[in-house]
Amino acid sequence: MIRAWRLILTIAVAMAGRAGGEEWRQFRGPGGSAVSGEAAPLTWDDTQHIAWKAQLPGVGNSSPIVVGERVFVTCYSGYGIGGESGDVSKLKRHLVCLNRKDGKAIWTSTVDAVLPEDSYRGQLTEHGYASSTPVSDGEAVYCFFGKSGVVAFDLDGKKLWQTSVGKESDRKGWGSGSSPILYKNLVIVNAATESQSIRGLDKKTGKEVWKAESASLEESFGTPALVELPGGGTELTIGVPGELWGMNPDTGKLLWYASVRISGNVAPSVVCGNGVVYLTGGFESRGTVAVRAGGKGDVTGTHVLWSVADSSYIPSPLLLDGHLYWVDDNGRAVCMDAKNGEVVGQQRLTMKGSRGRGKPVYASVVAVGDKLVAVTRASGVYVLSAKPGLDVLGVNRLGDESDFSSTPAVAGGQLFLRSSKVLYCIGG
Repeated sequence: MIRAWRLILTIAVAMAGRAGGEEWRQFRGPGGSAVSGEAAPLTWDDTQHIAWKAQLPGVGNSSPIVVGERVFVTCYSGYGIGGESGDVSKLKRHLVCLNRKDGKAIWTSTVDAVLPEDSYRGQLTEHGYASSTPVSDGEAVYCFFGKSGVVAFDLDGKKLWQTSVGKESDRKGWGSGSSPILYKNLVIVNAATESQSIRGLDKKTGKEVWKAESASLEESFGTPALVELPGGGTELTIGVPGELWGMNPDTGKLLWYASVRISGNVAPSVVCGNGVVYLTGGFESRGTVAVRAGGKGDVTGTHVLWSVADSSYIPSPLLLDGHLYWVDDNGRAVCMDAKNGEVVGQQRLTMKGSRGRGKPVYASVVAVGDKLVAVTRASGVYVLSAKPGLDVLGVNRLGDESDFSSTPAVAGGQLFLRSSKVLYCIGG
């Protein structure tokens, strides 16, 4: 009997390790941390360490996710590819499922656009109509397609439900950027552009469980995050212009808020660790702030640990070994002490202009062991030391001339890198 229990325990530990270590089920991986403890090849080009590459049936800037032996990624086609001309009614979103071993497409599910849709112009041309990364619980895949709603598919590509979360447009016409996350039985979506709201949807049916509305959300483009409190309990956090919020993820009720110096667009996602929430961003007034979670009401005077002017405008930071790391939209690598906000290291990376009108970096950094992977739009993928010195250890380039704006995924000793048109698997 003892041997049997030992065998069961061994199998359970192995399965837990595979679920946590060999999968990447949401934007920026487990917990949205963008940190992987696994090893993966960090040197590649068109002739080495490319296990496979898969041409996608459309374009997009969402990130891939990895669930078991399958890789999922979204893209769009029919409209908004290379110019404003065209018929927006032909716009379609696709969820593509690929075999992790060889990159062959297992199935593709297509969703017609719900009209009216934002025109392909202005800043929207920098990312298009498939910028939100899907999320999976291992049984279904949940996609956010802006005005076309949140759509759930089973792992065989069958559409389970589709729920609208609004059909409005933000005043700048930038379109959706936030990705859905999961909490218990809920799919949580920041529908800031579509309805100035955050929604909690039942993941089995798509039925709305709660809705939190605020005009402050209009310029909030980041993905919400869950913070675990040291004494137990979980809070939902998100940054909006001028404030950082802590919410009850079961009900959507606002628990606390802190006034911050960050105003204008808030594009980066919040980062959480040890009960502290870190937010960076802003346009009119930029900054980075650390706030201790678990408060009640206005916590500006009691829970704000520090606030500094340095920031990232678009890419999200990651927290590793007491430091915040990011490569900002202009190609400046930053290491910030998470205890006090002091910049303890920075490095200017060599960048050429992006192929569009926007900034040279949109993707967020990912930690692979003690190294950082920083994807640029047109200047290759930098590998940096995850230390204050931020030493440049290498730059990897491919012949793919399309845009690289997607944050990579890391799972099972492989790195999944996506250009606007092609998905690459790097590693054995």
